[in-house]
Amino acid sequence: MSDYSMNELGKKSPNNHHDLDSNELNELRLLLLGIEQSKLNNLYKRLENPEIQPEDVSKLLPEAVVLRSKQDRQLGEAMIRTVEDAIQGSVKQDINTLSEVIFPIVAPATRKAIATALDEMIQSLNQTLEHSLSPESFKWRWEAKRTGKSFAEIVLLRTLIFRVEQVFLIHKKTGLLLQHVVAPQVATQDPELVSAMLTAIEDFVEDSFNVARGNGLQSLKLGELNIWIEEGPLGLVAGVMRGNAPQELRSVFQEALEKVHLKFTDELNDFDGETDTFITSKPYLEACLRSHYKSESKKKYTYAWIFLGIIAAILGTFSFFAIRDLVRRNSLITELNEQPGIVVIKSEQQGGKFIVSGMRDPLAVEPKTLLQKVNFAPKEVVFQLKAYQSLEAELMTRRAKKILEPPDTTSLQVNENGLLQAKGSASHEWILKLRQLWSFIPGINKLDDVNLISSELNQLNSSKLDIEQTKILFEEGTTNLLPNQGKKLEKLKLNFQKLFTTAQSLNRTARVRIIGHANTKGDEKTNIILSENRAKKILRYLDDKEIQIRQIRTIGVGSARPLKNQSIKINTQEDMAKANIRVSFKVSITDTKE
Repeated sequence: MSDYSMNELGKKSPNNHHDLDSNELNELRLLLLGIEQSKLNNLYKRLENPEIQPEDVSKLLPEAVVLRSKQDRQLGEAMIRTVEDAIQGSVKQDINTLSEVIFPIVAPATRKAIATALDEMIQSLNQTLEHSLSPESFKWRWEAKRTGKSFAEIVLLRTLIFRVEQVFLIHKKTGLLLQHVVAPQVATQDPELVSAMLTAIEDFVEDSFNVARGNGLQSLKLGELNIWIEEGPLGLVAGVMRGNAPQELRSVFQEALEKVHLKFTDELNDFDGETDTFITSKPYLEACLRSHYKSESKKKYTYAWIFLGIIAAILGTFSFFAIRDLVRRNSLITELNEQPGIVVIKSEQQGGKFIVSGMRDPLAVEPKTLLQKVNFAPKEVVFQLKAYQSLEAELMTRRAKKILEPPDTTSLQVNENGLLQAKGSASHEWILKLRQLWSFIPGINKLDDVNLISSELNQLNSSKLDIEQTKILFEEGTTNLLPNQGKKLEKLKLNFQKLFTTAQSLNRTARVRIIGHANTKGDEKTNIILSENRAKKILRYLDDKEIQIRQIRTIGVGSARPLKNQSIKINTQEDMAKANIRVSFKVSITDTKE
């Protein structure tokens, strides 16, 4: 029937006994439309106003949605698809937006679920451990085996004082189930069937024993189960419990029932079989799911914590040794890889031993010497390293030193490019050996011996320098030596011997000129003869089998080459030295082939 026809009915005179009474008409509208006609008329008038603004529409929408929702579910079903599309579009556009919105809800719910599950697990574990060795435990184990339940479940059942397992919210007038909650780990039957049975039992008792309405059934006992019922004006709460619950629990049921009546009065009055409205009553019913055990396991989980502590200690010890071994193994591998000439290819734990496979240069460090550094016992590690020749600079340097055996005065160094650098001094013989063998050393492709000096050549140059710096002094006008020149002659002779011996070993020729000098006094011709005689006298002194006399020449220059930069101290005995009465030496060294 349309709103228009309903309005027309309402306009007929109330004095007409054939017309419907206005109250009856309202009831008819309420039955057919599910809402009050006055509210509809008011809403239509406000929407038909041509001056209505968008903000006015926004104010009317909530009321319109509520009124439409009371009619049927079409609005909800229409909005479901729209909301689903909106959510899908939001997720595709930016998933973070939806996650930020639901995070405040999901996170607390997740924490609560985890805390509840953990608490139940600890409680069950504590009860099980506490009674696992008691005399009753053997009977309980047999019961668990017989009934197919777990031992922990039997322990909980036999140690509890009471536990509310199920709570039913039932519509009083129709006897239909409005809502149902169950405690964790409780097996249930069809809740609607249980609700119908309770209603049937109550009706049977009232009819059979002439019990007045309002004095309903308050409790039932079936074996280990008790059923408590609390009635209200429009609904009732029935709790199924195990054990002996205190009477104070009834006040909890009553409080839950009062909250349901307070919030759902209209829904209970207008109940037409739809129970979705009563989903939000679950928290009130869940408050009735209480339990109490003989031991206060809620606060003191002695056995559980001891057991968990032992497990934690075992796991901690195992983890400690496992982590320690892992750290030691990693440290050993790192230490090996840092050593030149050692390459680790594979490492594994096998048969209680740590096996390291790879390659090692024979000149590399011995791996076993590194074990103590990383806290490994020698018997704990097995090395399987094959020999190879490393081309690392440090190893090539060691190899060059081992093959060439350089003297202490020589340093060898190989760089990353394979260049062998030889520095310092060495015997001529060793230098020849170096130049012959360096190319046979693996990895070395070039020799740099510019800074390597032959020790014999050093000695040759030293002897040459000593001889040229020597000055033999004579008395004036004679070939007689000054009294203090004897030691000079002895040293001079040794230097000549070294000069010729060293030059011969180097395949070189040493030539010496002995130069006689005179001062400016007297005739120059006489001075030249005198200076030459002085030179020959020194030559006769040097005549020795180790001195090649044929390589020595004498010459007299008279006063033609006076001393420059006089360095001889002047005193009364050396006055003649000041006048250049001396013999000097000049040494030249050439290759023998020249």
